[in-house]
Amino acid sequence: MGFNRERESEGGVVKSHHQYGSYIAWSEDFKNDEIFSTKETEKNLLTSTALGKHFGISKFRINPILSELGLLQKGVKGWNVTPLGKLMGGTQFEYDKTGIPYVCWNPSILTKKSLINSIEEIKGESKEEEKSKKNDDSPIGFRDKFEAKHRAADGHYVRSRAEMLIDNWLYMSEIVHAYERKLPIEEEVYCDFYLPVGKVYIEYWGLENDAKYLERKKKKLSIYEKYGFNLIEINDTDIQNLDDILPKRLLKFGIQTY
Repeated sequence: MGFNRERESEGGVVKSHHQYGSYIAWSEDFKNDEIFSTKETEKNLLTSTALGKHFGISKFRINPILSELGLLQKGVKGWNVTPLGKLMGGTQFEYDKTGIPYVCWNPSILTKKSLINSIEEIKGESKEEEKSKKNDDSPIGFRDKFEAKHRAADGHYVRSRAEMLIDNWLYMSEIVHAYERKLPIEEEVYCDFYLPVGKVYIEYWGLENDAKYLERKKKKLSIYEKYGFNLIEINDTDIQNLDDILPKRLLKFGIQTY
């Protein structure tokens, strides 16, 4: 009237009782992280509700902001962490009853400049950049040499005629875009254009005969590669053929144009 069989099972012994059925008997020193640590780990992380409370905005706006920064990707239901999101401290979970995915965050995300700046911009609290902090070797300082005086069709002021043509092409193709958007990383790097749909960055390389510019280009490309960002590069020879070039390159990232 006792146990009628037992077998090994990944650190425990599966036993069967004639009355109570099967169960696993674990050894005293056994620790299965996958089974026991998830809930405990989650206690030390921040939910979207906690992030919203910290920054003083609705919890329903947090995930779209994180998505715009490339840290999350919206699924059919719920949210999935991206590779960049993992680097920023995101951990993927799913609800037990529904299986809907969600992401919790390491508290260190509260100090990330990219998130703080985005939330300040959305809340209308962003401060004017201090030009005194810029130097000739930084991406921002280099761009400051060229005044943004070319007005595109959508009202953006850009720094060259070529950038104006790119901006106009995106606008007339009804593609939402930002100009000189800071990359969602701790390094102070700005892209030429950012397309929220597809999380695509566009860089126009216009001074290929300038040694310092080429060095800056090399550094930026290494950063794009480091974080695995979706990048489209445009050179001077491409400007007059945007109608042929951009649709093909955008389609690679799932963006269709008319």
